[in-house]
Amino acid sequence: MSHVVHIQTQIRDRAAAEAACVRLGLPPPQHRAVQLFSAQAEGLAVELPGWVYPLVCDLRAGTIQYDNYDGRWGEQRQLHRFLQAYAAERARLEARRLGHTLTEQTLADGSIKLTIHVGDAA
Repeated sequence: MSHVVHIQTQIRDRAAAEAACVRLGLPPPQHRAVQLFSAQAEGLAVELPGWVYPLVCDLRAGTIQYDNYDGRWGEQRQLHRFLQAYAAERARLEARRLGHTLTEQTLADGSIKLTIHVGDAA
């Protein structure tokens, strides 16, 4: 049986964030204090391509702080790529933890279709 799931991503898993960075060829995220343009944030800092300031993930709250000045200091699509990669890696880790397998297919629009196989359904 097939189920369609829509996910609102919260960044809470350091291992999944690190795996997302590897997937995207980004530097490993570092826990640190970051000076954004007009605010300071502390958490797991992720350096996105072309961004002036990193995005900062508060793993306890699941939130992200960033300043890309409405796209002038970094393309929004880079954030979306990271969030998609994080969600896919988090699903992969959780499926593996539960003893399931996961297959992935990149669709024509760039989105990712994940299929989790439970038991002998693979």
